[in-house]
Amino acid sequence: MRAVIQRADGAQVAVDGQVTGAFTGPGLVVLLGVTHGDGEEQAQRMARKIAELKLLRGEQGAQEAGAPVLLISQFTLYADTKKGRRPSWSHAAPGPVAEPWVERVGTLLEERGLTVARGVFGADMRVSLVNDGPVTLVVEA
Repeated sequence: MRAVIQRADGAQVAVDGQVTGAFTGPGLVVLLGVTHGDGEEQAQRMARKIAELKLLRGEQGAQEAGAPVLLISQFTLYADTKKGRRPSWSHAAPGPVAEPWVERVGTLLEERGLTVARGVFGADMRVSLVNDGPVTLVVEA
């Protein structure tokens, strides 16, 4: 699993003009990609990192601060751009494999007491956020 985690001061995701997930104030926006072979171990590790990484002001993690998370599936995080001008998506897990793992990470975060807003898997989404810092990390699990 691979994630881009951004510290934000408010964020939202919309599909067809309808907001499907949002938060106000400090929180994290997580773009999450799943590759072949990812499973429970990677989901557990990713949820732990998202919840515990000291990314918020005052060197707090999201779980410690009670900060919300906006979780959005992002298969393009596994793009291969080594050859030519057209990215290859062969490293990204197909939707039927990836979707349950994205949902599992969200559930694991909720089990840690976090509020998790979500995008819509496979939809054409519009993501808006105010990047705070800016703080943006690429995390592998």
